[in-house]
Amino acid sequence: MTQSEFLNTVMPFKDKVYRLAKRLLISNEEAEDATQEVLLKLWSNKKKMQSYKNVEAFSMTMTKNLCFDKLKSKQAQNLKIVHSNYEDHKTSIQKQVEAVDSLDWVGKIIETLPEQQRLVIQLRDIEQYDLEEIAKMLDMKNTAVRVALSRARKTIREQLTNTHNYGIK
Repeated sequence: MTQSEFLNTVMPFKDKVYRLAKRLLISNEEAEDATQEVLLKLWSNKKKMQSYKNVEAFSMTMTKNLCFDKLKSKQAQNLKIVHSNYEDHKTSIQKQVEAVDSLDWVGKIIETLPEQQRLVIQLRDIEQYDLEEIAKMLDMKNTAVRVALSRARKTIREQLTNTHNYGIK
């Protein structure tokens, strides 16, 4: 495999690898290091890469495992979600503040979810993977992925509703 073939294979999902690493690790630098390490491992095993059915799923699994190893070695760290991709110029300032606040609350709620639910919601709702791909990446059954996703969404919905309805009777 040449360098250009490798880049054509890896570049389309490089950002997804980074976003997953960012979700699991605390800082941009740690996520960049993890992404670089995964890409380096893929490059060093480029001869085996063609034997994999789905290189993207394989690299996401590598990223997940690498991040877990980093977290284990440095103890548990807090996660932070920053969404800067939502911008609507036609809405009022109040609506924008409310939307940003809601996204912050969703991020905080996701941080409190169990690890499995947090990973499933990240891969499905943020990274837009299919349920089958998530099941392969996380080594789970398809029904278990659906249950975890449903529970995570229900928890987020309930806690966000409670937050918005606070003080209203």
